[in-house]
Amino acid sequence: MSQQRRVVITGMGVLTPVGNDIQTFWSNITNGVSGIGPITQFDTAAFDCKIAGEVRGFEPVKFFKVPKDVRRADRFTQLAVGAARLAMEDAGITAPVANPERFGCMIGSGIGGLATLEAQHTVLLQKGPGRLSPFVIPMLISNMASGTVSMEWGLQGPNYATTSACSTSAHSVGEAWRMLREGDADVFVAGGSESTIVPMGVGGFAAMKALSTRNDEPAKASRPWDRDRDGFVMSEGAGIVVIEELEHAKKRGAKIYAEIIGYGLSADAYHMSAPLPEGEGAARCMAMALRKAGLNPSDVDYVNAHGTSTPMGDVCETKALKLTFGEHAKKLQVSSSKSMTGHLLGAAGVVETIVCAKALQEGVIPPTINLDNPGEGCDLDYVPHTAREAKVRVAINNSFGFGGHNATVVVRKFEG
Repeated sequence: MSQQRRVVITGMGVLTPVGNDIQTFWSNITNGVSGIGPITQFDTAAFDCKIAGEVRGFEPVKFFKVPKDVRRADRFTQLAVGAARLAMEDAGITAPVANPERFGCMIGSGIGGLATLEAQHTVLLQKGPGRLSPFVIPMLISNMASGTVSMEWGLQGPNYATTSACSTSAHSVGEAWRMLREGDADVFVAGGSESTIVPMGVGGFAAMKALSTRNDEPAKASRPWDRDRDGFVMSEGAGIVVIEELEHAKKRGAKIYAEIIGYGLSADAYHMSAPLPEGEGAARCMAMALRKAGLNPSDVDYVNAHGTSTPMGDVCETKALKLTFGEHAKKLQVSSSKSMTGHLLGAAGVVETIVCAKALQEGVIPPTINLDNPGEGCDLDYVPHTAREAKVRVAINNSFGFGGHNATVVVRKFEG
């Protein structure tokens, strides 16, 4: 299998709480700007958690070919279409695409159309089944982001949607990478989208005691590895990458951000929401990714961690890093973008893979903000407060989801 094809990132698009284009996003990430604030999408008076990371200034009608289709798409699909169009434009790809049967689409969502489900369930209870929208099912099913993007661009290659909680979009990128290497397609749009800042979403996670309730200081609420962390901050958004086989990218003169060289996945098989206490599942996942990449642990310069700001998760990931990297763990530079973006759930992995690609390109490692006093068991170099200039040749992104789903993507600075 040594002749498997090389895969590179040639386009990137984001819609996030810290920016709706790559330039703004990267500037805010490297300058430690928080995107967390009071929830504006519904009345939070009765809720313990009143903060989230919302995408602001997004006008979906600008991204759809047919404006009326916006009304037939849940917000998570609207965000996916927007981020996909930004990524395709960034990659220099216009419609109609060449060889559409060789162009795949893999866009997942951890939860899907929760806003549609909530709104239509209210209609069902108040007005009866005869008043339900004929679009209720197509709008809420989680594969519809991938389906809609393929229809917008006429993409006829491999197409399906991953759903693995917070590992969703890392699995999307990894599985698309796998198919490109095997020759099942030449190009993919891959990533994830999530929009669950609705009463059921916020109330449900709050009922688990998973969310931060630092409502008076929203910008300081997401604080991975800090001793005063009290839960994650829910966010919405979408991230999409265009990835393609290297020779295909070269032939069309595409710019190349980075090369994807490894991908690992595993299951904790332990608990519906808690990670394995010693981090063994996450460590197996990282080890597989490094094997696939043909790397030694000492080859890795930067880890964009899952780093959610939960009391248990942050410690377990630190243990997993030590299991995987041994003595090299002390030399790793590790940071959490979620300290600024909050947790984009199913969209987190791809957004953070984009962070890794930019870190390689720019030679800058973004910080972990709000890390004032590292908590017990949190003793690695988490790049606190301030971005750091550094030579980064290899970076990995970790994504770990409810259900024990683990995914790791490895990217390397592109060298022809």
